[in-house]
Amino acid sequence: MPRTPRLEAKNCFYHITSRGDNKNPIYAVEKDYRVFLKYLLKTKEKFKFSIYAYVLMTNHFHLLIQTQLANLSKIMHYLNTAYAVYYNRTHKRCGHLFQGRYNSLLVDTNNYFLKLTRYIHLNPVKAKIVEKPEEYKWSSYRGYFKKSGDRIIDRQKVDALLNMNLKEYKNFVSAGICEEEKVFEDIYGGCILGGKRFVEDNLKKIKSELEGKEVAYQKGMTNGIIEIDDIIVKVKDYYNINITNLTSRKRNYWPRKVAIYLLEKFTQLTNKEIGKVFGISSSAVSKLTHNTEKLIVEPKNINLHSDMQTLISYFSA
Repeated sequence: MPRTPRLEAKNCFYHITSRGDNKNPIYAVEKDYRVFLKYLLKTKEKFKFSIYAYVLMTNHFHLLIQTQLANLSKIMHYLNTAYAVYYNRTHKRCGHLFQGRYNSLLVDTNNYFLKLTRYIHLNPVKAKIVEKPEEYKWSSYRGYFKKSGDRIIDRQKVDALLNMNLKEYKNFVSAGICEEEKVFEDIYGGCILGGKRFVEDNLKKIKSELEGKEVAYQKGMTNGIIEIDDIIVKVKDYYNINITNLTSRKRNYWPRKVAIYLLEKFTQLTNKEIGKVFGISSSAVSKLTHNTEKLIVEPKNINLHSDMQTLISYFSA
């Protein structure tokens, strides 16, 4: 099936989920959880969004955020890439850490804020890691009951949406331990969680996304899978070069590095298959993509960083 469109706009609430590749762990030791939260805070400061709830599980995480700008793809790319680089370097591994693209739902907080925060905070309880949500330290639940919050969540904004005192909220969450959470029964089109009026108000946004050039481009891909030609053509057109230039073995040729990185990140090709296209070994592909990821996170050249962000956003949308 074609990919669900990303709905990006100003002042929108999103429930975000990102999982480990093949359901593998994304946090191996306690330090990993702390580092992820550090990157989450850094991402928040850089892109100016609000965080209302979060939980870090062994092989996935949940976030409930509100954007100020239409920049969800940039937020999630920066966060996941920064953490993946750290994780791969620290644990001496290579390859994808996360399973494909993250999942996002545009959320009607007027009707679903309480249920959604309860669902997020009860994840470790439902997984039988702890008996009570306050026993789990890698979620925002404890921060709800601290006067100053936990540095990550926007406590005053949380209080404004709870619409109940903290004792009532604690009882509300506890009541959900023995109940089956049905918060996701009202998902519309795979991308909106909300009531009828909320969905109707956002249908124009969906239509606009589906009729836009970028989504039209994605719909042309077979079964939603990005092929080698999709990336080669996009990079060629972006830099206004020909195919011969792109596959040239000229040292430190940036468009070539970009194409290799995108092929490794967004296609199902092996490093060996990518290497054949550019006349290099599979190990050279792995080394090049690893070095390119470092450049994305800590860009030495703002123009190169901007190029990569633009192209990645195109294929992540």
